[in-house]
Amino acid sequence: MHPTQFSSGDVIADRRADYARMLAENGEHEAAVELMEQALELVPDWPAGLVRLADYAEKAGLPEKAVPALRRALDLNPEDIFGARLKLALLGAEDVPDQPPSRYVEALFDDYADRFDTALVERLAYTVPAKLARLIADHDARRFENAVDLGCGTGLFGAEIGDRAARLEGFDLSVNMLAKAEEKGLYDLLAKADLSLDPSGSGLFDEGLAQARADLVSAADVLMYLGDLANAFALAARLSKPGALFAFSVEDAGEGEGYLLAPSLRYAHTERHVRQRLAENSFDVLVLTRTTIRMDGGKPVSGILFLASRTG
Repeated sequence: MHPTQFSSGDVIADRRADYARMLAENGEHEAAVELMEQALELVPDWPAGLVRLADYAEKAGLPEKAVPALRRALDLNPEDIFGARLKLALLGAEDVPDQPPSRYVEALFDDYADRFDTALVERLAYTVPAKLARLIADHDARRFENAVDLGCGTGLFGAEIGDRAARLEGFDLSVNMLAKAEEKGLYDLLAKADLSLDPSGSGLFDEGLAQARADLVSAADVLMYLGDLANAFALAARLSKPGALFAFSVEDAGEGEGYLLAPSLRYAHTERHVRQRLAENSFDVLVLTRTTIRMDGGKPVSGILFLASRTG
């Protein structure tokens, strides 16, 4: 169950929230706001309800109701499992954070795991794993001694690269995604890790896992759930042997510097930001290609695929 579907603990409040959801699905967002306000009169400290109120209010063009609801939800849930701070940033009420809340990303993918493969491949025409594997194969025909798949999810990229790796490791923040990956039997090691953290606290070097152990590091459709890529690229550098390849994708933010937060609550990155963070971590760009990485709301999402090499 997605966090915003959590029960309030009050039957009448839940019933009103269900009616509000049906109204919102029919495009009646102002009416949905009124019903959610009635529900919250009964349970004013319901974080999930406050976030739903904010979502309906934003769609109804009522930011004056959305912003206080999100601030209250954040006060009640400092871990921010609902992504309230991201939503506030989109409304212009706060600066865009450098990283999303880890608990928000974890909950998002824990909920998504059971339908992840079907949703991405069949409904969203997701092609990054195959395209990234082809990018690697076109540049380098070697068999990798140890490939590390960051943000491995259910193992879609692992399925593309596994026959070229003597050892394949997968790391993800979501235990439910890791469980799905384990069912496929592709990985020699699967473990939980947080790519947003400083490398020393990420979990990638726990239990005796060595530094500089990988000759291929991948991050397929992962970095859009991070803002500033400094920590993620420092982690990739720490994992990589000299000459290792680093293959990854980002959503394309176009010209300019830095990164931006999209309405999808995913981050898009400029080529300049990516190149800067790569250079800071001793990676040289070998190949860069722009492509459609998935569909979203019936529209193509533009991305950039990178293949870089760790210098000696």
